[in-house]
Amino acid sequence: MCIFCSIINNEIPSYKLYEDDDVLAFLDISQTTFGHTVVIPKKHVTNILECDDETYEKLMKVIKQLATKIYQKTNAKGINILHNANEAAGQTVMHMHYHIIPRYDENDKLNIEFLENPDKNIEKAYELLK
Repeated sequence: MCIFCSIINNEIPSYKLYEDDDVLAFLDISQTTFGHTVVIPKKHVTNILECDDETYEKLMKVIKQLATKIYQKTNAKGINILHNANEAAGQTVMHMHYHIIPRYDENDKLNIEFLENPDKNIEKAYELLK
């Protein structure tokens, strides 16, 4: 059984911030930044690529509510909402989850950097994806 399913089933303790019939949110044990929270559907689904619309919509509603609450209560300066889909994107727990990561300043323990690809072909990407 996956670690998040074990948390849902109360087999592993967690610091729950939100729970209803479909969604669970709890503090991430790593606390990358103060208030770092994980939000998961109770239904086991691997990631956004396999998630049904109803589950996704319920999850997004809770994420928005919690992100606003966390932002306000922690006096954060910003919020990252992060989801990794599949191992190539950094997903390590194969149960759909989103991280709500409050940001306080440039010294936070999270670094997200977008670098320009020198081999980019934006026209090819456009033609493929339009």
